[in-house]
Amino acid sequence: MVVNKVNQQMPNEEGVKMQEKEILERAFAMPLTSPSYPPGPYRFVNREYLIITYRTDPAKLRAVVPEPLELDQREALVKYEFIRMPDSNGFGDYTESGQVIPVSFRGRKGSYTHCMFLNDEGPIAGGRELWGFPKKLAQPTLHTEVDTLVGTLDYGPLRVATGTMGYKHAEVDLSHVRASLAAPNFLLKIIPHVDGTPRICELVEYHLEDVTIKGAWTGPAALHLSPHALAPVADLPILEVVSAIHIVADLTLGLGKVVHDYLQQPSRRLLRARDMSLVD
Repeated sequence: MVVNKVNQQMPNEEGVKMQEKEILERAFAMPLTSPSYPPGPYRFVNREYLIITYRTDPAKLRAVVPEPLELDQREALVKYEFIRMPDSNGFGDYTESGQVIPVSFRGRKGSYTHCMFLNDEGPIAGGRELWGFPKKLAQPTLHTEVDTLVGTLDYGPLRVATGTMGYKHAEVDLSHVRASLAAPNFLLKIIPHVDGTPRICELVEYHLEDVTIKGAWTGPAALHLSPHALAPVADLPILEVVSAIHIVADLTLGLGKVVHDYLQQPSRRLLRARDMSLVD
């Protein structure tokens, strides 16, 4: 059987050694000869969100948001998200769940992704390597149960998050939804060196592009988080559920740009110089 391997790199001619030039031409992801994900763009069709916004402990929230991002000093809010992706280019059919924190960067309001859990190896690898998404393997779900939209997150056999919302109780102004999806998103990208020190430590900004909103609704909502050592979503405790929204949209996940390089800051350069002097 002949297989058409679109966008896959075929081996070179038999007996010919792989050259450095060929390595650089083929190197966009690992493993080199069978990458975990294809090149973008990454288009999502019928992407479905359940986002429950809640108020949490301000001190605990400040402890997990990296400088130079800033929190709203008036409200300590967290958005707990369940996202269903039934049709995504290169990544297939999967679901994810995690916490996103409203922040600002140099006067621009946006969101910082604190943690994400999903059930598909391709977007875990691609998300971490390309953008710096804090993704880990787990089992989230998002589905409709009679009159209720239900999101769950299991880490191994243990349930760590359950979110519920009344199904399509009221429509939401799409202009507000469009503005929220157009806002910048921020990630802390960390790639270690072979000696275990950080090789890359950057604040990355990305945007959702070519967004088509197919509908948005709200309703009564509830959220429950359970403590877990390796999925510590409950470390940002729920003090009060503020709002909930259910969104269905088509969109493209845009590639990012570096807006802050922690390794190039003066304090980091001084530490490097000190370490080098100790070695000498």
